[in-house]
Amino acid sequence: MKSKRAFFFSVLLLGCALHSVSAQSELPGTFTVTDERAPEEISEVSRLYLNGNLVATFRLGLSKSRETQTITLPAGRNDVDYALCGEITIMHNGHQETHQVSSDGQLHSPQDHALDAVGSNNFTDFFLVDYNDPSVATHRHGRAAVCAVPSS
Repeated sequence: MKSKRAFFFSVLLLGCALHSVSAQSELPGTFTVTDERAPEEISEVSRLYLNGNLVATFRLGLSKSRETQTITLPAGRNDVDYALCGEITIMHNGHQETHQVSSDGQLHSPQDHALDAVGSNNFTDFFLVDYNDPSVATHRHGRAAVCAVPSS
């Protein structure tokens, strides 16, 4: 009877060890996002959402022109929806203008990639891009719903 218990206990320990190794290999991946202030920008506050959840906030100004953050992917997901929202204040024709910018898209297996937050169309569009592998991020033009300011 002792040998049966010892064998069962050994099998149980082996199973726990294998589960632990398996769980470690399923840790969520990460990627980086860099936001950089353009020369005509005075300030910028940007928010990155993955699957509707806020995962990063970038704050740039005259004393901080660049920020990179490491983003953790949701566990078990290769493709994730993203939204990039922000307020960008620029100097235009000698006057300050603040633009609400946003867009959304999807990231395709972004693990270990370096993405940039990019503004275009006179600071009215805002999206993620990986210049080394453009297939990592797709972009939908137009405003992201998660970025809408609630009215009260």
